[in-house]
Amino acid sequence: MAKEMKIPTVGESITEVVIANWLVEDGDHVEMDDLICELESDKATFEVPAEADGIIKFKAEAGDTLEIGALLCTIEEGENAGETKEDEKEETEKEESSAKSETFIMKIPTVGESISEVVLANWLVEDGEEVELDDPICELESDKANFEVPAEKAGKVFHIAEAGSTLAIGDDFAKIETGADGSSSSSSKETTSASSSETYSSGDSSYATGHASPAAAKILAEKGIDSKDIKGTGRDGRITKEDAQNAQKSSSQAKTPAKSSKKDEKAPSTSQTIQGDRSTKIERMSSLRKTIAKRLVAAKNQTAMLTTFNEVDMSAVMEMRKKYKDKFKEKNEVGLGFMSFFTKAVTMALMEIPGVNAQITGEKNDEILYHNYADVSIAVSSPRGLVVPVIRNAEQLSFAGVEKEVVRLAVKARDGKLTIDEMTGGTFTITNGGIFGSMLSTPIINAPQSAILGLHNIVQRPVAIDGKVEIRPIMYVALSYDHRIVDGKESVTFLYRIKELIEDPSRLLLGV
Repeated sequence: MAKEMKIPTVGESITEVVIANWLVEDGDHVEMDDLICELESDKATFEVPAEADGIIKFKAEAGDTLEIGALLCTIEEGENAGETKEDEKEETEKEESSAKSETFIMKIPTVGESISEVVLANWLVEDGEEVELDDPICELESDKANFEVPAEKAGKVFHIAEAGSTLAIGDDFAKIETGADGSSSSSSKETTSASSSETYSSGDSSYATGHASPAAAKILAEKGIDSKDIKGTGRDGRITKEDAQNAQKSSSQAKTPAKSSKKDEKAPSTSQTIQGDRSTKIERMSSLRKTIAKRLVAAKNQTAMLTTFNEVDMSAVMEMRKKYKDKFKEKNEVGLGFMSFFTKAVTMALMEIPGVNAQITGEKNDEILYHNYADVSIAVSSPRGLVVPVIRNAEQLSFAGVEKEVVRLAVKARDGKLTIDEMTGGTFTITNGGIFGSMLSTPIINAPQSAILGLHNIVQRPVAIDGKVEIRPIMYVALSYDHRIVDGKESVTFLYRIKELIEDPSRLLLGV
């Protein structure tokens, strides 16, 4: 006798749910109250228990959307279904050992709401190599972050896509052969590992031996060190970030000249012999770099961008910082930098001139969206390129709150751990080229925002003060803005307001 299980009522306002995943396999023997699947609604996730003992038969697949009351599965009750789990497990193992190999296709997983395609950066296993469940098999690279993809089955992995390929979400990229001809049983695996000296130098080796993690691979590439010369201390001999940081180029490597790429050009023959290395190399542009290029070009071509400039006397801020930085750090456990002064000044100016804090929206780009809050994006240079994490509700933060957020986001950017949510949704951007020595620049708008403030280095310059020439620390500031939203008067007023607040920081405290 088959018992039908239907989608239960999970809330008054919920009319349909999604089968997030099955917790058992189709045909498994389950007992009363065993958890069989997870249902996901727009409000919460629910686990569904079995309503009887027996053999379960799926009537819907993981990912299907079902209405409340729809048939979920059936449970076959009776003598045949009353076998113990141990007996069924033995029978299943016998069937698997005699069954032919099955092929499981792996598809590119969803890695973020705004990401529609990724690059298969590199394979972590060889074509035809045997892996265990959840072993990392490849690394995917998007314009936001890198992801390692685990094996969804145990068996032999066969590559469908090549390293460097650009794939859409849901595309096939690998297949795993399981069963008698694919993954071996536990006993055969032990035998294989015992006789694997032809493939690996020791029984403890695995596919991870000698493989570098993404962070470690980048560090080794920068140092010019081959991963084969590094002994990994990670799991199964994997090369960790710390291994790469501690690695030193051997003397043999140092003497070996760098190999030129396939596209190296030979030096033209001349009567005079040219000394020195004239090799070249070509590297594939990363997804992040391609996305940055595409967005910057779009911002230049699709906005009426204009830049206005001013200069700021940093004397007062530098004096205040010098006077209170030690007490500030002792109390707040974070340093007092210039970024907190400019961030607070920007938030005050944005509230007074809302057009600078707006963006064009609508299907026909004929609407303006104004923000009553200030989510300030901070441009940060990371090892992978320029990223722009966001300080949420910066107008509500204190100086210490701003400094802590800047440090937190900068550290995550350096370590490549920023999430997609932390890099989206900003309403205004601040970029500081001064830390690299820039005197003046015209920053490009971070679309769809309408403006960006560029800070530059502080230089001692002669200025006229009350009819006298004095040497003051001067910073040039630049505001690039979208002239479709922001008029010249608003942009100049905004930048001058920044100048007022920085040159007299007491205004920041009094809000005037």
